[in-house]
Amino acid sequence: MSEEFLPFSRPSINRAAIDEVVACLESGWITTGPRVAQFTENLREYFSAPFVLPLSSATAGLHLALLALDLQPGDEVITTPLTFVATLNTIILAGGKPVLVDIDPHTLNMDLNQVADAITEKTKVIVPVHFAGLPVDMDVLYQLAQVHHLRVLEDAAHAIGTVYKGKRIGSFGDTQVFSFHPNKNITTGEGGCVVTTDAELAKKVGLLRFHGIDREAWNRYGKSGNQDYEIVLPGLKYNMMDIQAALGLHQLQELESFIARRTELAERYQEALADWPQWQLPGTPAFAHRHAWHIYTPLINEQAAHMSRDEFMQKMKEKNIGTGLHYRAAHLYPYYREEFGFKPGDFPYAESAGERIVSLPLFPTMTDAQHDRVLDVMYSIFN
Repeated sequence: MSEEFLPFSRPSINRAAIDEVVACLESGWITTGPRVAQFTENLREYFSAPFVLPLSSATAGLHLALLALDLQPGDEVITTPLTFVATLNTIILAGGKPVLVDIDPHTLNMDLNQVADAITEKTKVIVPVHFAGLPVDMDVLYQLAQVHHLRVLEDAAHAIGTVYKGKRIGSFGDTQVFSFHPNKNITTGEGGCVVTTDAELAKKVGLLRFHGIDREAWNRYGKSGNQDYEIVLPGLKYNMMDIQAALGLHQLQELESFIARRTELAERYQEALADWPQWQLPGTPAFAHRHAWHIYTPLINEQAAHMSRDEFMQKMKEKNIGTGLHYRAAHLYPYYREEFGFKPGDFPYAESAGERIVSLPLFPTMTDAQHDRVLDVMYSIFN
């Protein structure tokens, strides 16, 4: 009998987190309440940030942060085509126009050398993506933003725990959005947060995340609360629940150990695959950093492998090993081609990566034996 299916990602949830969720359910307070308040404080301490706003997802965070920046028709937002489509979708939903620049083929992060050429008088925001948990060069990024008087909204969905020159992403800069999806470095089921140094932006996001109500339910329904409220602007419903925060409280405590194990596994891949002609391995920039290794994403060399990325993924599945696809180049999806006129050849490095990239299994509870199994199956596929 073949071995059981090994997924490319699996959340690591300990007994304390499970017990916390049960206690939350038994408490009778399961939506936004005391556990969200505690998780907020813990995140604020972790990031050493003045403002942290937990939300239902990172997509919600990107949407609200962009809405809070009050984009006007025609305002341009520069970002990368190699990202989950939520990065582009939220720009449009907030009233902006996505302007794309190609990636650095070595790091898969947006090529900051091309950003300056993409800036026009209509540019308002730069949205870099710290791809797979590898930081962009923040000194170069923020120097560009300062020279051109632009806001920076970091899509840090992959990057909780990422460190740039000794400082955690989220502990400096303008505004960041983190994800707590199940395949990220910590999870709240679904969830995310906005981290910012901008008091006005934080206030707007706080209002927009719950109908534009001027006080949270936790402040209204407690014994000392007042159930009356005012609507100060038309908002959405993107609040985090206590059920989610119950997980997050314990996940955050384990983040460093999660990253340590992810790093061990990623370095194991790097060493084992270093001389395989079938792969182009993730690159390392020269500046000091810590990679959070949200995903491990080599690029298949199709000629040497004698197969496409999709064929490789199918053969792995047939051997009961899961892989992920993160990501196809977003500008080639039908909506973006039809609405903005993007076409093949516009961003060749992103397109090449999008056709060749694959996420190999990587998660904190993955054993060395499971890692060896992945490598053994890959060897058998190529040989």
